[in-house]
Amino acid sequence: MSEHDDKPAEDRDGARDGGAESGSRLRKELPQEVPAAVPPAPAEEAPREPEPVPRPQPDAEPRLTGRQRLVQGVWPPRVTRAQLIVAVLLFGLGFGLAVQVASNSDSDSALRGARQEDLVRILDELDDRTQRLEDEKQGLEKQRDELENSSDQAEEARKQTIEKERQLGILAGTVAAQGPGITMTIQDTKGTVEADMLLDAIQELRAAGAEAIQVNGVRVVAGTYLTDSGKGVGVDGNKINAPYRFKVIGKPQDLEPALNIPGGVVQTLEKEQATVAIERSTKIVVDALRAAKRPDYARSSSQ
Repeated sequence: MSEHDDKPAEDRDGARDGGAESGSRLRKELPQEVPAAVPPAPAEEAPREPEPVPRPQPDAEPRLTGRQRLVQGVWPPRVTRAQLIVAVLLFGLGFGLAVQVASNSDSDSALRGARQEDLVRILDELDDRTQRLEDEKQGLEKQRDELENSSDQAEEARKQTIEKERQLGILAGTVAAQGPGITMTIQDTKGTVEADMLLDAIQELRAAGAEAIQVNGVRVVAGTYLTDSGKGVGVDGNKINAPYRFKVIGKPQDLEPALNIPGGVVQTLEKEQATVAIERSTKIVVDALRAAKRPDYARSSSQ
């Protein structure tokens, strides 16, 4: 083999060596290959849930200008209760002041623009009104003085007071009384007359207009009560026995028929074998008195 032939062989060997070195250098610079992951064996496929439909996003709010933000802060107004009350009070105060100022201005302007004759007439009318009020005041004062100093009226008032006191005393049984009326006497020899029979007689006499009643020396008043007491009857705790004698002041023409009506007091007593005698008189004296008793609870409501 010739030298020419040897050289290419060497070159080929060098080229081969150089190619090997460059190939090895390229492999060093390139990253190592990552083995592909083997996918796992698919399990039983589960039913997939439907993917939610994406909702359209609202458009971004446009940026507001300073004036628009001011308007939004002021309207709609946000008023508290206290602020509303204060606003109403201030409105009322301002309205009143405005009306007063306007009225004063109108009056001043009217008087300022009036003629001299009109002003004189207005002044005369005010003087006349003042005089009328003064005269009325003097008349009322005169009437008051007459009422205070009149002896006749005072005497009449005193007489009326005394008469009213006597009338109330007769009804209360604190004063004696006299006048026309009847006398009724009940004889009870069998002892069959009871308290309820005498009470019926008293009620019948009151209904007929009796103004004062006295039974065996006991004054009968509004609060009188009767009870059976052995062979007698108790009147306000006072025992009385037959014969029972009633003195009654009133109109005889009304009292006697009220006792003698069919089925009335007289017939009821006669059924009990009692005897009843009634006598009219133009003067019956009821002199049994009751002590004035002060009520425990009732008081006069007059001031």
